[in-house]
Amino acid sequence: MSEDNTELDSRPVDPSDGIAPSAARRALDIAGAVTGLLLLSVPLALIYLLVRLSSPGPGVFRQTRVGQGGRPFTMYKFRTMRQGVGGLTVTANCDPRLTRIGKLLRQWSLDELPQLVNVLRGQMTLVGPRPETYDLAVHYDPDSRWIFDHRPGLTGVSEVRFRDFDVLGPGEEVDLVNYIERIVPARVAVDALYLRDPSMRQTLRALWDTVKHILGFTIPPLQVAPDGTVEEAPETAPSPAAPQRPADAPARTPAEEPGSAA
Repeated sequence: MSEDNTELDSRPVDPSDGIAPSAARRALDIAGAVTGLLLLSVPLALIYLLVRLSSPGPGVFRQTRVGQGGRPFTMYKFRTMRQGVGGLTVTANCDPRLTRIGKLLRQWSLDELPQLVNVLRGQMTLVGPRPETYDLAVHYDPDSRWIFDHRPGLTGVSEVRFRDFDVLGPGEEVDLVNYIERIVPARVAVDALYLRDPSMRQTLRALWDTVKHILGFTIPPLQVAPDGTVEEAPETAPSPAAPQRPADAPARTPAEEPGSAA
């Protein structure tokens, strides 16, 4: 894979006030974040220790991401990659830079749990678009940049109902150009389904879908047609008797930058 971005346009992300969640969603954010941090305090501490003991480096990874209105904020995650190893900005779950513990954390979305602190601070919301890195955001097409108006989410519709391999052809890799030109527009179209009507009903549905997704149950994926419409993908095989999350599913999050951890 190549990280050559000579074919991609680059333009800074212009900051604005953006679009804040409703008062009801903000109340849900606070309640959910406080409850999660209290109930998961012991698992959070254990995961932190495992990350610290599994490889050199900090337990929590910090990185500047694009927040509501394009304004920067520091996002927290458990570190999943080895320190001091360069590579692509976009990664997959089979990336050799991932530690053994990091791969498990990503597989079960446990690396995202520290973002409950971001939600409590009002930098993120429970359901919304993925918080993008500025290195990638500057390449977004003008038609996709409206996504930066919204407060990024801990989870979202595209996190559980969008698959990279439905956009890419057989054997294609998630390189920088494919990510920006093909994956981002499709993912934004899927997120738009929620952001057009971010009601409490839709928010709770997205959270419930996330719980089922983490537990390994099959959630009907969404596909973006050539005309831009979004529809459910046709069933290709019956669901397995025992739910199981694929360990090598393409990642939909940008790679950590090992040298920028604090």
